[in-house]
Amino acid sequence: MEMLERPGALSIKNVTKVYDPEGVNVKAVDNCSMEIEGGEVCMIVGPSGCGKTTLLNAIAGFHSITEGSIHLDNELLCGPEKPIAPQGADRMVVFQHGALFPWKTLQENVAYGPTVQKTLGAKEAMNKAGDMLAEAGLGNFVTRYPGEVSSGMARRAEIVRALINDPKVLLLDEPYRAMDALTKQIMHEALLETYDRTGVTIFFITHDLEEAIFLGDKVHIVTTRPCQLKKTVEVKIPRPRSYETQSSEGFRKLLVEVNEAVHEEAVKAFQAGERELA
Repeated sequence: MEMLERPGALSIKNVTKVYDPEGVNVKAVDNCSMEIEGGEVCMIVGPSGCGKTTLLNAIAGFHSITEGSIHLDNELLCGPEKPIAPQGADRMVVFQHGALFPWKTLQENVAYGPTVQKTLGAKEAMNKAGDMLAEAGLGNFVTRYPGEVSSGMARRAEIVRALINDPKVLLLDEPYRAMDALTKQIMHEALLETYDRTGVTIFFITHDLEEAIFLGDKVHIVTTRPCQLKKTVEVKIPRPRSYETQSSEGFRKLLVEVNEAVHEEAVKAFQAGERELA
């Protein structure tokens, strides 16, 4: 199939997730479908609490789905007879909050995965970790601990820690949410450089609409809870991209289109919250 020209093709079909806290059914995702090509940067935007992270967690194998199926390169991750996907190095997650071990150096953190999984020997893993950190601009900080570097450096190290496992898909859940604008710009450039080197499929959740358009090949806009695909906006801005791109007419038109769709759902979410409080 055409989608297999590059690894990391995700097919999300009719996925529903229902939680049952204290006997009350809460539908977080409802009949959600997406097709993500291998090597694509897929940005997911929608109102807070709409179920975006629930969908990411299902892809990662952190929890089950209630209905539907998720395939990676035509292989079933989860479905009716296999409700939870196996966790594996083919899908690596970078979370909202830092997950580096504070008692390990950056190099030790990056080398941890392949060492524990025994895909590399300890020395080989450390050497590869050092090389990859250098590629990410962190060559002078490999012996530093997470608390001794900036938040941006720590984030870069987390992404390197995910990539050393050679994943097919990199799952990012608002990784730059707490950063100031200048640091976020640097992180965007670093991520795009990483993407250019690896071609890894990226599934990236964000609330920053400019971030979504600047980084993405496609922007998938999802509804207020329960999460469904509302609209897909294709970003036909050539790569490589620079921050001058954001002042272009094409970029601003895309921003208006995405903002209109997200705003509609944000208003619905706000009104639903008011009804719950009434």
